[in-house]
Amino acid sequence: MNYAATSKPRLSLGRIIQMNLGFLGLQFSFGLQQSNMGPIYSYLGADEASLPLLWLAGPMTGLLIQPIIGALSDRTVTRIGRRTPYFLIGAILCSLCLFAMPYSRALWVAASLLWVLDAANNVTMEPYRAYVSDRLDTSQRPLGFLTQSAFTGLAQTLSYLAPSLLVWWGLSPDALDPSGIPVITRIAFIVGAVLSLSTILWSVLRVPELPLTPQEIAAMQTEALSARTTWRDLRQAVVDMPAPMRQLAVAMLFQWYAMFCYWQFVAFAIARSLFDTSDPASAGFRQAVLVNGQIGGLYNFIAFVAAFAMVPIARRIGARPVHAFSVAASGVAMLALPWCRSETMLFMPMIGIGLGWASMMGNPYVILADSIPPERTGIYMGIFNMFIVIPMMIESLTMPLIYRPLLDGDPRNVLMLGGVMMILAALATLAIREQRAIRRASA
Repeated sequence: MNYAATSKPRLSLGRIIQMNLGFLGLQFSFGLQQSNMGPIYSYLGADEASLPLLWLAGPMTGLLIQPIIGALSDRTVTRIGRRTPYFLIGAILCSLCLFAMPYSRALWVAASLLWVLDAANNVTMEPYRAYVSDRLDTSQRPLGFLTQSAFTGLAQTLSYLAPSLLVWWGLSPDALDPSGIPVITRIAFIVGAVLSLSTILWSVLRVPELPLTPQEIAAMQTEALSARTTWRDLRQAVVDMPAPMRQLAVAMLFQWYAMFCYWQFVAFAIARSLFDTSDPASAGFRQAVLVNGQIGGLYNFIAFVAAFAMVPIARRIGARPVHAFSVAASGVAMLALPWCRSETMLFMPMIGIGLGWASMMGNPYVILADSIPPERTGIYMGIFNMFIVIPMMIESLTMPLIYRPLLDGDPRNVLMLGGVMMILAALATLAIREQRAIRRASA
């Protein structure tokens, strides 16, 4: 495809913040899933060992949808832009599912809604990342992607804390609906439904996409958008994948396997360590879920602050060493968590979890964006998501097999496995050799 080389106007910090505001709503949705889906499944009768299988919705839909949506968005031409239609469709579907989720009356209903919710989030996610890469020049991309990471931290801080905030405002944590789902969980999901749509609308209206040049449109329309051209583009992109992107795949395998271990089992580990219970119907388990929300709020707030602090450091020494240090800190924190025997002790490891999470949501994309050709940003962002969802799928399929035979049916051992994986991710990151893509007028 031929693309005219065009200069991109520099944006002020305020404009970069506004263009990424949609990530607040998008990541509030993800935060609600991370902190509440395991408990919701347990309230509806799921067995601990089978929980990872019920989390397959996210990686499966990501694997199928994001590369395709990324390829389609590279070739889409509409009056409102090539990425924006996907933001809006995804945001509307996401809001509807968030509203419906806490009203689930059966396990299969909740699992089905999660499939649709993750599909909607995936329709939005990679075009959103491509939009940031499209809109900013090379010098501003670290700020753009780490601003997304900061909004991830802020949004998930709020989503993790939402149930506890409702309790502090006077609602009872033991008020349950007929399915055994706490009322505070239902309210938190309704708030997420509103945020998901409103923040993305704000971003696309306040900082619209750059208009395509006639040359770009002509290049995109040399062949009609179709299943054949989409598949061909995907296949060619895999063949031409830059070396740093291939090397990132190893680090991503370890770090995302570890994060899925953490999200799925941390509340259950806290229930055992602090409240000596594994019964999801007990008051102790509900208290463990609230505690998980509070420590999750802290690590996400640390991620929010750390993401901005990482910008000048990544510019000075590079994104690779910053990422390696951050995920190593996260690994040490996961290894320490099972040994915490009080709520106060639980807050200390959140520093490491927060550093790792801030880096995971920003620095790999800085490494990636500088190594891929700009005219193929959407498709490569979509393919890159496969490096996230495949480890999640591997974890979801292997954990039920090893949970009792190798990990003694104890969620605390799952966290320690995650810690080892994070340290391996740090070592794999140090092996990456960064390079910049050749910027050219035609490809």
